[in-house]
This record gives sequence, structure tokens and C-alpha cells, in this order.
Amino acid sequence: MNWTTIERPGFFGKRRNETYAQYDKSFGKENWRLMWRWNNEAIPFITACQLYEDGYYADSCKREGLWRELVSTAKDVYDHHESNTLSGLDYLIQEGGATHLQDIAIRRVVLRKGWNFEGKTLVQIRSHAEYWGANLSPGRVPFHLPELIVSPHLESWWNHNSIEDFWQSNKILQIRE
Repeated sequence: MNWTTIERPGFFGKRRNETYAQYDKSFGKENWRLMWRWNNEAIPFITACQLYEDGYYADSCKREGLWRELVSTAKDVYDHHESNTLSGLDYLIQEGGATHLQDIAIRRVVLRKGWNFEGKTLVQIRSHAEYWGANLSPGRVPFHLPELIVSPHLESWWNHNSIEDFWQSNKILQIRE
């Protein structure tokens, strides 16, 4: 079975389900897929999630004080909605209309470090105007292997060479030949 890359679709946000429905209509339900370009290979969602998470892990090593502050403050983290906590450590559990990964990645990094959330506050990791979003949003945290972000980088709300830059710039839409 051969797949052909037809575009780098970029950011879906809240339009994810609508975009997927349009792909189903245009190409057929089983005839398209999202992959991520990595070192001249196309990798699946879960492998791309691991690289995304590794970016957060690298950040937790560089800014350990910030991360320790997070675990002492937060009882858990979320992106769009408090219900995001229901995903736990599973990237495949996406209950909202937009994909949320940073909360899952952060939970998994906390686990990998052998830490526990000890705080009393449910912390949103989103808005750049808020302390935690400004520090831990995927659009603000540098990606640990920026040389492997596909060029030209896609431009939007995220910083150049950030985790989000990797996620969006390396995402590809493929169709079945």
C-alpha cells in the first residue's frame, strides 16, 4: 500500500473534526492519514507524540525549578477543558473538539521524572497571558531537536523552533495512491 504526501496542513485547532470530515468526503474514510515527517521518514501520531513529549522532558531538565514549582502547585494540568484530565497518560484519548497534547505530555514527564503532582490547583497550560501558559505552552517551549523541524517552518501563534512548531511544521497529509 503506497501513500503520497499531498500537503502540510498546519494547525487545525477547534476545526479538527470539521477538517477530518472534509478529508473523509474528499478522499474517503480509509484513504487519508496524518503523519509527521521525521528525518526523511513518515511517522505515525503516537511516535510524533513521543517526540513532542521528549521536548517537554528536555525542558524539565533545563528548567527543573519551574517544573518543581508546577508539581508543588498543581494537582493536575489541562489544556482546553478540565475534562482533558480524563485523558490521563493516553494521547489517544481526545475527548474535545481540538487535540490536546501538552497536558498529557506534562503528566507523562512528571511520571518519567519520578515526581507527583502535590498541589491543590487544577492548572491550565494554555494562555500565553497566564503564568503557566506563558512558561509551558508548546508554542513557547523550545523543541529539543530544532534542526529536524521541516523547513520552511509554518507560521502562526507559536514561536519558531518550539514544540508546537515541530508539531505543525512536520505534520503531513497523505492519501492512498
